[in-house]
Amino acid sequence: MAALIIEGLVSHTRSLDSEALASLAGQVPDVSALAADREGVAVQLASVLEDAGLAADARFITIHAEGNYSASVPLEAVKDHAILIYGLDGEALPHDKGGPIRFFIPDVAACQTDEVDQCANVKYVERIVLSAEPGQDTRPKTPKQHVDIHVEEKL
Repeated sequence: MAALIIEGLVSHTRSLDSEALASLAGQVPDVSALAADREGVAVQLASVLEDAGLAADARFITIHAEGNYSASVPLEAVKDHAILIYGLDGEALPHDKGGPIRFFIPDVAACQTDEVDQCANVKYVERIVLSAEPGQDTRPKTPKQHVDIHVEEKL
């Protein structure tokens, strides 16, 4: 499995493979307990950030995925809600399930901000950057762009 990079406003940049993610506190052994339509094992985002030594001035999290897709959202809105799904059935999370890492917010409404929508749930995550200002955000901006991105996924 490729490693997930955690960088930016952290004490130390981290490179975490599935073994390293599994060793962190905050494990979610059955994601379906949080969201019936999802499966796998995960770790809470807050645990990953604690492991990297989140800086006090970090205000935004930008999730970068393969294909130049990224979502940048307020950190406080997602820090205690998001999980990183990294495994399924004792193996790495398969690509057809969004692997190797999937950033997932089981209840987007709990984030209580319009800046966090379903498109902040990011598949194929490669890197997470913590920053004081918003980062690159390629999420769909219009309803048509949103529909188009999901049509492309099915092709």
